Amino acid sequence: MRTATTIEASAGKEAVEFAVEAEKLGLDVCWVAEAWGADAPSPLGYLAARTGTMLLGSGVIQVGTRSPVLIAQTAMTLAHLSGGRFLLGLGVSGPQVMEGLHGVPFGHPLARMRETAEIVREVFAGEKVSYAGRQYQIPLGDGRPMRVSLPPVSVPVYLAALSPRMLELTGEIADGWLGTSFVPEGASAYFTHLDAGLARAGRTRADLDVCQGAEINLVDEADLAAAVAGRKKELAFSLGGMGTASANFYNDAYSRQGWAEVAARVRERWQAGDRDGAAALVTDEMILATTLIGTEDMVRARLRTWRQAGVDTVRLYPAGDTRSARLDNLGRAIDLVRGF
Repeated sequence: MRTATTIEASAGKEAVEFAVEAEKLGLDVCWVAEAWGADAPSPLGYLAARTGTMLLGSGVIQVGTRSPVLIAQTAMTLAHLSGGRFLLGLGVSGPQVMEGLHGVPFGHPLARMRETAEIVREVFAGEKVSYAGRQYQIPLGDGRPMRVSLPPVSVPVYLAALSPRMLELTGEIADGWLGTSFVPEGASAYFTHLDAGLARAGRTRADLDVCQGAEINLVDEADLAAAVAGRKKELAFSLGGMGTASANFYNDAYSRQGWAEVAARVRERWQAGDRDGAAALVTDEMILATTLIGTEDMVRARLRTWRQAGVDTVRLYPAGDTRSARLDNLGRAIDLVRGF
């Protein structure tokens, strides 16, 4: 397996300096997130100048916040600046961020993702852009087709996907899958749909980089209970606070993997304003199944299970109150993966 991490640059220079140090530990890939804080391309440009070996990816650029051609221009620029080390990660985000923050309709996310990926690859190839889709029409009006004046590039396209139809699309058209909320014992909830998309395109699992993420926190056995308890409020937020009361992709993902009743109750308590009550409903099993929290032996065994389930790249979110503590967790995890 390859190793990766994800940073989000709202914390400022601290986040990107962490990524620079992570490369020195031998990290293979650094993804840069974009939610409702810092954007992804700006820190990626900074990291392109400060690093030299690890791959850099947008994890993810939110489709709909930029035109497909601007996304392609950004990807091409970063690919050239990084010496070909850039990976384009795309996601549709959710209705709260798209409509509540950006004022962009969230409707038809599947069509927007497919059309964006098709247009982006057209631009990458150096072709004049001429596209007639349901979501995007280029050119408009009296405009004539144009090509971007940057040299053509080959940039792998990754899709962030949780829902069945988006997973099928990922298998059909993407070079990689950025996943989360992953339980290897319940991996069929994802792979059934990924494999259907792969088969539709005449491809196999070998054609797709399966990149899964989880918190990594290597602790002594005496500290395990506290580490698990400390993660429960974050998971409760994902299950109850992400998205809207009727549309939460994280809640849906946990539900499909066997926790439908608990996930529904957590969302109900969170939406009612009872944050502590929502967190109390999250079980130890839910935390341990979907994270890499535990003793070194526990995490080593868990990583082996992830690899056997079909994970190609493990995306590590290291716990710790300081940069040094987070780097220590990350470095020890990289060593565990290298030991296979």
